Amino acid sequence: MSFTETPLSLRSLGRSWSAWRSLGWLTVVGVAAGWLAACNSRVPLSPAPPPPKPSTSVPAPWPEPGQPPEQLSGPARNWQEYRTRAALRMVAANPKTTYTGEVPEPLLAIPVIEIELHADGSIAKLHVMRHPSQAKDTTQLAMDAIRRSAPFGDVSRLPKPWKFAEVFLFDEDRKFKPRTLDQ
Repeated sequence: MSFTETPLSLRSLGRSWSAWRSLGWLTVVGVAAGWLAACNSRVPLSPAPPPPKPSTSVPAPWPEPGQPPEQLSGPARNWQEYRTRAALRMVAANPKTTYTGEVPEPLLAIPVIEIELHADGSIAKLHVMRHPSQAKDTTQLAMDAIRRSAPFGDVSRLPKPWKFAEVFLFDEDRKFKPRTLDQ
């Protein structure tokens, strides 16, 4: 059978061609949508390991006032490291008024204190940035804890201004945890 002998005439092909053409576009769109859906769905190669549990342990207190633990000796490389060292020092210098576990819900008070330092790490000035609306005495408790913890270590190698803020998370027993240790 040759091409001229086909039972379909061009006229009959033309009438059904629009139907085939619209069906063809729907097929192309459907295949493309399926392909895109397959590209977006990712199958993990292996299950993700569980996230590491945060450590709630605090290094042993300083043997003598002004002597940091061995793992925190030497100058801090940046402000984040300095803040962490200062927070650990606050916890170690105030063992009866601090906690190191999970932060309880709800908190009693959250004072925020800005600590301005001299080059040697001693306190130049304390500035209250946020007074809690209840348990206002926790602001003074936080400031006293900062003073007992000072000096915090040399800051002369860090960029000025030599100051940082600490958020104190007080529980119902009026014990605090520096928020820096919870980050």
